[in-house]
Amino acid sequence: MVKNRHTAISIIVVIIFGFGLFYTGTDGFRAFTAESARTLEIVQTQPEFPPVTLEDSKERTYTFDEFADGRYVFITFMYTSCTTVCPQLEMNMAEVYKQIPDKYIGEEIVFLSISFDPERDDPETLAKYRGYFNSDGETWRMARINDKDELESLLDKLGVIVIPDGNGNFTHNSAFYVIGKSGHLLEVMDYTLIDEAADRVNTILESGEGS
Repeated sequence: MVKNRHTAISIIVVIIFGFGLFYTGTDGFRAFTAESARTLEIVQTQPEFPPVTLEDSKERTYTFDEFADGRYVFITFMYTSCTTVCPQLEMNMAEVYKQIPDKYIGEEIVFLSISFDPERDDPETLAKYRGYFNSDGETWRMARINDKDELESLLDKLGVIVIPDGNGNFTHNSAFYVIGKSGHLLEVMDYTLIDEAADRVNTILESGEGS
């Protein structure tokens, strides 16, 4: 009887200890998967957006600093040949764009879709693609980064995983990214939660967070 009681107590202690480790290791249960844990770590460290040169759908070339120009930047990463998640990602981005008050669009925040397939996604291709989502090419631009090292540095800094499958397609993660006015990553959001993302962006705009 005593032995059974000691065994039960031992099991309870192990469970509590394991529970505590799991709670700590998942930052209060927010990081249930390796992907969410990695995303949480990136958001907490708030990496600076690295220097890159963009070429957009209007054949304009500029650095990210000139594009951001003291504004927030709402970003997605995609490639136009994608037939799975990317179209939905951009459609959802368009829905977030619609929920941002006009007074902020272009003045306080700009939207940017960056292709990680620069060889195929030239300005002409990007111009055609943005038409599918009513991107105006100004307050919401689509662009590529031609320099391979710059592109890889950016993807690494923001935790964007892109794996070519050898057949012209890529396995990749998808999210909404918000860069603050300071040039540092401010937020990574689930791209499937449109209203929540729009609410968060509007809160950032109203509060001036990340300036």
